[in-house]
This record gives sequence, C-alpha cells and structure tokens, in this order.
Amino acid sequence: MVDDRYDWLWLYAVEPLTGESVFVLLPRVDGVCLQVFMDAFGEQTAGARVGLVLDGLDGSGSHRSGEVKWPEHVVRLSLPRYSPELNPAALIFREVRAALANRVFEDLAELEEALCETLRPYWEEPKRLISLAAFLWWREVADAIPN
Repeated sequence: MVDDRYDWLWLYAVEPLTGESVFVLLPRVDGVCLQVFMDAFGEQTAGARVGLVLDGLDGSGSHRSGEVKWPEHVVRLSLPRYSPELNPAALIFREVRAALANRVFEDLAELEEALCETLRPYWEEPKRLISLAAFLWWREVADAIPN
C-alpha cells in the first residue's frame, strides 16, 4: 500500500545586499500566511524603508489578498510574471531544492529540520546569501533608490 498524501511547508525570505534573511516556515501560500510573513518581515526591518519583491506579484492570489496589510515602511517591487531568474531569492531556493531533492520525509517536522540544516550556513555566513542573491543589476538599482 502506498500513502500518497502530501503536506507542504512554504518559506519566504532574503535581503540580497546584506545577507540578512527572514525565513518563516508556513503551511500554505495564502493571504493569512502571507500576513504572518509580513508581520515578521515588518518587525525585522522596522526603522528602515525597504523594498520587497514578491515573485510574480500580480500572479499569486495571496499577493493580491485584501487580507494582507503591508507595513508602511515596506515598498512593493514588482517583477515581470514568470521571471524567477530576476528574483534574488530564486538561486537560494534552487540550492535548497538541490540539497533536499529525492528525499522523502516522514513528516513536516523532519522536513523542517532538514530545511533548517540546509539554511543554517546562510544564516551563519551572510556572505553566502550575498554571493547568490546580489545580482549586479540589483545592487545598481538599490544604490539608485533614494532613502
């Protein structure tokens, strides 16, 4: 007998210029979970005006949810739809997927532990995140944005 149930664990995250990150493990991609992320992100970035890229901003229903209240200091930055190669977090997620590929986890707790172990080097050495996410064009645009 095969048990083909799936459970999901979503994570969100990354500041490409400093290597700081906000990884929040959430059970769904919806307005409620996006709000949980926004609250955590807003707390961590309080006191600074920051831009936040959401992959395919206009494409995801959770991104357009009327339930989500953006912190006042957070500015939406849109990417063209279906352009993950422009998202600074995409290369990080590629690394995470490669590290966890072809593995079956008994439960979400085991997956969460594996995710944390995979991400730990990035938390401990922010330069690793910078090397993956700080595209030249991203740095140039960030430098051009007035404070």
